[in-house]
Amino acid sequence: MTTSTECLTVHVEDRVAWVTILHPPMNLLDLAMIGALARTTFELGEDPDIGAIVFQSGDPEFFIAHADINLVLGPSAGRSGPSPFQHALSELRAMPKPTIGKLNGIARGGGLEFLAALDMRFCSLENTRLSQPEVPLGIIPAGGGSSRWPRLIGYPRAVELLLSAKDIDGATAEKYGMVNRAMPAAELDAFVDDLARRIASFPPHAVGLTKRVAWQEGRLDEALEVEADAYAQAARDPAAIAVMRQYMAMGGQSREHETGPDPFAGLGNGAD
Repeated sequence: MTTSTECLTVHVEDRVAWVTILHPPMNLLDLAMIGALARTTFELGEDPDIGAIVFQSGDPEFFIAHADINLVLGPSAGRSGPSPFQHALSELRAMPKPTIGKLNGIARGGGLEFLAALDMRFCSLENTRLSQPEVPLGIIPAGGGSSRWPRLIGYPRAVELLLSAKDIDGATAEKYGMVNRAMPAAELDAFVDDLARRIASFPPHAVGLTKRVAWQEGRLDEALEVEADAYAQAARDPAAIAVMRQYMAMGGQSREHETGPDPFAGLGNGAD
């Protein structure tokens, strides 16, 4: 199934939604794109037949260039409180479905903040260029960049990213922890495709509960309580019982099965 809007094309296959961003001339993050991303994210988040979401670009050079400067120069720029973009990214970050960014080009400013709100990021070694160019323009990264990057990569590296406004290449992004992995561009599509389909095939309740526990940023004892409650909820789910029985029927917990190439492949069909 494939659907298209002004800025996005969504293709669904094997419970994976591939969201392709294409908003000429350079995938600028304007009001039209912000609205399209917010609506699409909400719709996919509510769809029980979607198990994972991959965001990619149809532009050969840009993932998302950056936010439209005209938005900053507009009459609402100085207002306090969360912006529509901040709200959209918070909703994206909180959805129970896993989100993956596939990057083979340039992502700056709001484009990089969008990537920071995803669960996972994978990029090419050859073509990746990442930066937060707001400070030279007299503003600050305010789509979550000033807040999320220190939590994702640590304060010293985040401050380098935020204050230098210099492009960071794929190898450095991997070293800093800005992306999960950087790899040759020729390998990127197949790697992300395999990972997304694999995650989407797992029981959705287990994926969503694991994400919820992993979000916890408070005290460890509080996080462990959330984890224990989530485990009890997962273990009672009929899908969990069915897939564990399937695993045992496949030879699980035998030496022959456990030493195979992927002992947990082929379990269930990803639907509760």
